[in-house]
Amino acid sequence: MTDASTADQTAGEVFFASLPHGMGGLNDKMGVKILEISAEKVVGTMPVEGNTQPYGLLHGGASVALAETLGSTGSGMHAATMGKLAVGVDINATHHRSATSGIVTGTATAIHLGRTSAAYEVVITDERGKRVCTSRITCSLIDPERVSK
Repeated sequence: MTDASTADQTAGEVFFASLPHGMGGLNDKMGVKILEISAEKVVGTMPVEGNTQPYGLLHGGASVALAETLGSTGSGMHAATMGKLAVGVDINATHHRSATSGIVTGTATAIHLGRTSAAYEVVITDERGKRVCTSRITCSLIDPERVSK
């Protein structure tokens, strides 16, 4: 692991530790792991097993949940530099092929990092590097006092 990756991972650990619910219960249940984290790029994995639909294929909603996690995490890292929070306001996804086993990897790349919003393209691939899903997520960057307790 390079020094940059170690710094990114430490930033990720600090980021999630600062949140009231860490990575959140859904991510824990789905087995999501964050491998690389910055405002510009977030990489994470998720097992197919346990996240399938009735035909044994990776559930499209699981892909969308992974995409939202990665895009929201990058947005949160960006928002934190301004003392703000990131909340998802729009997400879409196109499912290109199925995955039936193994691990999928998502890479969220920043498209726009602004004062009031952040947007990411998220590409999810299977273990062979084949694109499973492409998603785009937009987050609004809000003041912390707007979040209800």
